[in-house]
Amino acid sequence: MTLIQSVTGPVSSSELGLTLIHEHMRVRSESVFVQFPHLYDEEKEFAKAVEQVNSVKKLGVKTICDPSVMELGRDIRFIERVSRETGVQIIAATGIYSYHYIPPHFQNRDIDYMAELFVRDIEVGIQNTSIKAGFLKCATDSQGITPDVEKVIRAAARAHKKTGVPIMTHSHPGTGTGLNQLDILTEEGVDPSRILIGHTGDTDNMEYILRVLEYGAFIGMDRYGLTSECSTENRNSTVIELAKKGYANRMFLSQDHCCTIDWYPEEAPGLMFPKWTMSFVLEEIIPELRASGVTEEQINLMMVDNARRWFEGDGQIMNQSKVEIADTEFGKAK
Repeated sequence: MTLIQSVTGPVSSSELGLTLIHEHMRVRSESVFVQFPHLYDEEKEFAKAVEQVNSVKKLGVKTICDPSVMELGRDIRFIERVSRETGVQIIAATGIYSYHYIPPHFQNRDIDYMAELFVRDIEVGIQNTSIKAGFLKCATDSQGITPDVEKVIRAAARAHKKTGVPIMTHSHPGTGTGLNQLDILTEEGVDPSRILIGHTGDTDNMEYILRVLEYGAFIGMDRYGLTSECSTENRNSTVIELAKKGYANRMFLSQDHCCTIDWYPEEAPGLMFPKWTMSFVLEEIIPELRASGVTEEQINLMMVDNARRWFEGDGQIMNQSKVEIADTEFGKAK
């Protein structure tokens, strides 16, 4: 058993239950919000977040990991408020989300300076609160490993080494950046079983995915509902094939859903991705996977056991009885 910091206090890893590993209560452009706050409606954003979280709570979700960090508009009090309103455990992250550059404040200081700030978020609290981060987040996209991005990845690795909390990444499979991330993280001494290479499901290139898995990392099949990189059908086919190969113990299913996101006009995400909700996996994907031969044991691994193992640092499958989820069974009425 491991104690994990949620935004409302420590929880036991044995109490995570049904977990959505990658969802955002809100995503904001930090500089825009600071300079033009009149553009934002806090209560409207809060209501949308509560609506989405309550929708998955009814389907049995007990825990959500929210990897919103610097440059995604992380607001720890907002996340805490959603958690308290809904009763769902939310685990927050520390780190920096950047595809290419970081502010001069960090460019002109060393890696360990940045790592110590991440450690402070984990051990002391985020944004001058006592709310602590439960995992680390870094990102690499199509721009590749720029000097600034590498600095963030190495700082995340060093903060992990000091605190023991796991690391989640944003990766871009089309350019193979998950492998680049693993090279740097393992060079820094991180055990691959503590790494989750996010968005691996954005490709159906099985050769690439298996190369990531060969490191011993977890992979995020975590963008269900987003179809610009990979269709839902191809995402499902990949998960089914990997499950048949015995990799259900290394996959997470999620949506990377943003309850609100200011990157686009308000109505745009729903028009572009009509299935992109926090409940899509539970309501539609898992029944489809089940109908295609994915077993209840494999579903339990992807939705319950793997989160516990990632946080605990146990690379081996541990026996655990199936979790009873309220009056539903992963979105299917009993």
